[in-house]
Formats: sequence, C-alpha cells, structure tokens
Amino acid sequence: MLHELLLALLGYTGDLIIDEREHQNSAATPLSGDAPISEECSFKLAPDISFIEPSERDLIEKIITLGFYYREIDRFASKSRNLSWITSANASPLERAAELSKSKTERPSVYRRAIANGIVEILSVYRSAVLLIEQKLLSETMPILATVTQGLNKFFVLFPPLYELVLEIERDDIRGGQLLNLLHKRCHCGMPELQACIQRLLWHGHQVMYNQLASWMVYGILQDQHGEFFIRRQEDRDTEHCSSHSDVSEKLARLSTDYTSVTDWHLGFHIFLDMLPEYIHMRIAESILFAGKAVRVLRNPSSAFRFQDQLITRSSQKIQGVTGRFSIQKEPLLDMKLIGEELLPQSDADKIEAMLQGLKEPSEFHKRSFECAVDSIRAIAASHLWQLVVVRANLNGHLKALKDYFLLEKGDFFQCFLEESRQLMRLPPRQSTAEADLMVPFQLAAIKTISEEDKYFSRVSLRMPSFGITVKSPHVDLLKAKAYADGTSGAALSSGNSDISLDGWDGIALEYSVDWPLQLFFTQEVLSKYCKVFQYLLRLKRTQMELEKSWASVMHQDHTYFAKHRNDRINYSKSQQRRQTCRPMWRVREHMAFLIRNLQFYIQVDVIETQWNILQAHIQESHDFTELVGFHQEYLSALISQSFLDLGSVSRILDGIMKLCIQFCWAIENQESSENTPELEHITEEFNKKSNSLYTILRSTRLAGSQRAPFLRRFLLRLNFNSFFEMTARGVLNVVRQRPAITVLNQQ
Repeated sequence: MLHELLLALLGYTGDLIIDEREHQNSAATPLSGDAPISEECSFKLAPDISFIEPSERDLIEKIITLGFYYREIDRFASKSRNLSWITSANASPLERAAELSKSKTERPSVYRRAIANGIVEILSVYRSAVLLIEQKLLSETMPILATVTQGLNKFFVLFPPLYELVLEIERDDIRGGQLLNLLHKRCHCGMPELQACIQRLLWHGHQVMYNQLASWMVYGILQDQHGEFFIRRQEDRDTEHCSSHSDVSEKLARLSTDYTSVTDWHLGFHIFLDMLPEYIHMRIAESILFAGKAVRVLRNPSSAFRFQDQLITRSSQKIQGVTGRFSIQKEPLLDMKLIGEELLPQSDADKIEAMLQGLKEPSEFHKRSFECAVDSIRAIAASHLWQLVVVRANLNGHLKALKDYFLLEKGDFFQCFLEESRQLMRLPPRQSTAEADLMVPFQLAAIKTISEEDKYFSRVSLRMPSFGITVKSPHVDLLKAKAYADGTSGAALSSGNSDISLDGWDGIALEYSVDWPLQLFFTQEVLSKYCKVFQYLLRLKRTQMELEKSWASVMHQDHTYFAKHRNDRINYSKSQQRRQTCRPMWRVREHMAFLIRNLQFYIQVDVIETQWNILQAHIQESHDFTELVGFHQEYLSALISQSFLDLGSVSRILDGIMKLCIQFCWAIENQESSENTPELEHITEEFNKKSNSLYTILRSTRLAGSQRAPFLRRFLLRLNFNSFFEMTARGVLNVVRQRPAITVLNQQ
C-alpha cells in the first residue's frame, strides 16, 4: 500500500488508487498527452476496499489530490515544452503537413515554454520530497499517513493555485504579454511560499521578454515568431500571429533597405496593446518601439548613403596617402557593415546589451530599474539618430532650403518667376500642358536669381496638379461684374460670389526631393503642410505683384496720354478730368495694397522669422531626435495657425480678398471708358465688406486668448494705426452710397 500511495503522488494510479477519468473511457486506456486538463480531481480510492477506516480514507483522498495536481501540472509542462512543431529538414512532406495541421490547432508559445521550465523546477522539488518520504518510511518504522502529510505539507499550499493557474492558461489560451500580466497579478498574495513560486515563474517569462528586447533594441530585429511580443509589424495587425519574421527574413529584408528602413519607421511597426503587460507603462512601450526602430535605421543605412560615405572616406585616405608612402597602395574596400557600426558604435551596443543583461539577473521584477534602463537605451538611440539626421545629413541646410523655397524666403526668385509667368497666368491653365508651360518661366527665374552654389535648388521641382482644381480665369469674374453692371440681380450675383472658387493657377505646388535618412524627419505629411503654406504665400505674393503692376501700368498710360496731349487745351482738360475720375479708383487700389502688404509683412516677419528663430534655438539646444521632431511639428503648426490657414472663416475671407484684388487689377488695366464704373463699384463694395469682416473676426475675443494673440495684436495695430478699420467695421463704409461715383475714405 505504501508504494501504491507514493506512485499515486507522482501521478501513477493502480488498483488501490484509481483515476475515475480513465475508468470512464473504454478499456481503461491511459490518457494521452494531448488530452485537456481535467477541471475536477479524478484520483479516488477504489470503492471495493473495505479494510480502511473512514478517517484514513478521507486523509488518503486528501493526500492523493497532490498526485492529481502533479500529473495535470506535469502534463501542461510537457505539452508546453514539446518542440515537435520545429520540423526537421529531413522530414517527409507528409510529416510536415501533419505537424502544420497540428500547429494550427495548438499554437506554440515560447512564453509558455519558459513558464513550463519554471514549473519543472517546482515539480522536481516535489519529487525530491516524495523520494525523501520513501527513504524515511523504508528506513524507520513511522506512521505512513502522518509522515506523508508532514513531508508534503507546503505543497498543499502551492499545488492548488498552480493547478488553477495552468488550467486558466490552457482554457483561455493565454500567451505572451497576457501570460506575464496574469503571473504579475498572481504574485500579489499573502502566502510567502506561493508568492516566491509565482515570482520564479514570472522570472522565467521575463527572460523571454528580455531576450526579445535585446534582439529588438540591440540589433533592430523583431524576434517574435508566434506573435507574443507587444511590438508587432504593421501587416500583422489583422492577423493572430505571424511566423515568417525570423533572422533569415530580417537578413533578406536588408537587401531592400533603401525603401524598407523608412517604411518601417513610419508604418512598419506598432504597439500591440493586447500583448502589452499592464505593469509596463505606455510611455515605456513607446520608448522601446522608438529605440528598436532607431537601431534598425542606424544598422541598415541606405546604399546611396553608404556609397557617399565610402567616397568621403576614400578621398580622405587619398589625401593621407600624399604624406604616407604606402597608404595609397593599400586602400581597403569598406565593408558595408562598417558604416552601420560607425552610426551605432559597438561600445554603445554593448552598453545597451549590458543594461538588459542587468535586468535579467534579479529574481524580482523592479519596475523603476526597468524604466530607467529603457529611458537610458532610448536616449542612446535618440542621440545617435540625432547625430545621423542633424549632423551627417545636414538637417539645418534642408530646413533652410524649405524656408527659402516653400516659405518664399528667396523673394527675388519668386518675384522673377511671377513676372516671367504673368502673361501666361492671364489665360486659364491647360490641364495637359500647364506644368510644362510653367517650367519655362521657372527655369528663367532660376537662371537669373539662383547661384550655382545653391546645392538645394536641384531638389525643388514645380508641380501643377491635374485634378481637383477649379480651372478659372479672371476674365470669368469680369463677365460676372459686367452682368452686374447690365442689371443682373444682386442676389444672384452675391450667391455666385459666396462660393469662392480660386484661380486655376492657384494650384501651383512645389515638391522637395528628400534622401535617406531625412525621410524620417520630412514625412509626406510634413511636406504637404509646407506645400499648403507655399500655395497660400504664392497667392499672396501674386496678388501683391498684380496690385503693383496695375498701378505702374495705369500711371504709364496716364503719363503717356498727358505727354501726348499737354499742348492741346481741349485734350488737356480731358486728361485732367480723367485723372479726377480715376482718383477714387487709385484710392481703392491703395487700400487693397495696404491690406495685402501688411498681411504679407505679418506672415513673413512676425510669423515665419519669429518661429524660425525659435526652431533654430531648439535645434542648438536639443540632442534628441524625438524632441527635434516635436519642435519641428510645433514650428509648422505655429506657421499654419498664425497664418489663419486653420481658421476657415478667416482663410475664406482672405481668399476672397485676394480674388477681388486680382479682379480689380484686371478691370482697371482694361478700363477704356466709364462703362465699367459699376463693375469697379461692385468690387469696391465687396472688398470693403470682406476687409471689415476680417478686422471684426481678428479682434474678436475668441482669438484674443489663442496662441495667435501676441503676433495678431501687431498685425491689428498696423492695420488700424489710425482707427480706419475700427470705424469702417462699425458700418461707416457699409452704408448705401448717395452717388454713383466710387467713395472710399482715404486712410492716409
């Protein structure tokens, strides 16, 4: 009976102690290793045994529950440690197909295997305790049940929670970070023996996580064949697991690093929240994600970048060869890996690995130490990425180039371009050839104003989108104005003007060619913001140029007419009368130019220059790539916000004002008689309404408390330096005119 009891404690039943689950099966066959874990204790004393007292029977059934727990826990450990899913290269196709179909139903898990290794350690202690009991009972005459109970007393505390743990793991298919989270919760209990046991299991699980962290944060390789890590590839978002991303696939992926490194940075990886343990903060997970992506970039530079560095290094070697006699003869071919090692020095990689190795040693998980180590690793990666992007890739030079061309810092170039293309822009753009038509004045302006030392201009290209543009010429607006003058209802006309359709040429855009690794900084979203500001500034500059050109054209016509007829008294009086008639029109033009000039000065000086100086100060102070990205985003947001591009009501009014200014310029240049006076009056009236509405909105309390406020006040001060706008906003200019002539108050 002694050996029957001891064997039952190790999970083996017989005639005295039986397994009810096995007896319920046909022919009483033993349970297979793949059978699910039983949810109820099935070890019982045989019912036909009558020589055991009821008290002893109860005690024996209590003791043999340990054998049941041992067997179920051991079966779980054996299944979790089974490596049959690793198919051999010599396996037959039928065997591989069988293993593949089996793996679909039972997914392997490296975290479960690690936990199973910890369970095996605990079960080995239990087996040693059973062996010690056997030795005691065989060597001495001692009470059997009392000795067994006393020797296995602590396992009555350990095995039931362990059994419930493995039962929950198998029933709910818990794996990866979810398994770590479950163990971390079970650690918080009031039993020291059980707490030490669960902590040991958690330690084994953390070893797998630290190995994955080391692979990710030291080498930039995602080692997660079964989808258990909280960092995942983007294409795995809608799949349960992915087994195709091993070391081999990572090495093959390096063959196309020119594209994949940038794609991986923006779209390649993400945090999978289902596998993120709750005791790891989201900020820490984001730092881990960033560090791994940064290491991938540093270890996998693009082929063009490698070639450029090779040229620089070889040229320096040739210079040294002038002084060294044999240095030119032994010019080594640089290994591609040397560039990556230079971007991430081996000493720093070893330092990162040492930090992670230090986290693996303690028996308990220390959250503070873990977070400090991750922050330190992230700082190392961010510093080297900053060095790559800012110093080696000359980020500041590209920022200056974007400021020159997208923010119109090179005003002479765009002034020349607009002058060269002015005649072309008088006609509506042709969808098929508009871009090619613009290339001629664009290249002429470049020849006249861009020096050969400007190495960034070659990256700038002109684009004219073929779709999404309202192809429209200012002549169309003139026809509307003439229809108004001919008696068309004001309601119909105002409804046509309420929908602001921009000139077809307002779709002109710029593109900027960005090489590796600057795509990490200048994303498509960033470049689209630059393009949005550029289109706005170019419309503004074009409007300002048209106002100046129209004034010059009208003055030239007037001086020519005056010089031709100054000796003719009749025509001279007509010339004086013509000047008197046109004087209100010139006041309107000056009013328009005053608003456009101040708006342009506000954006270029108060907004762009101020924000540029702030960005430059941040670049000088910061040595962290992510901080730099944040500062640049703030810079762009401030440009858009303080230029009112994100404020629909203001931007629509400004677009309408620029449109009216161009209409006005076309009208006064084509003025031959007083027939289009109603047309000019209508433009003047609309301009006054929109300019007054603009001032009213800008001085509203809603904008007073926003980030636009400090610079907005300067703009309002320039506009309203003599209270002109304040008076007109109260309705001075919105009254019904008493005479047909144009009446606009002079603000000078």
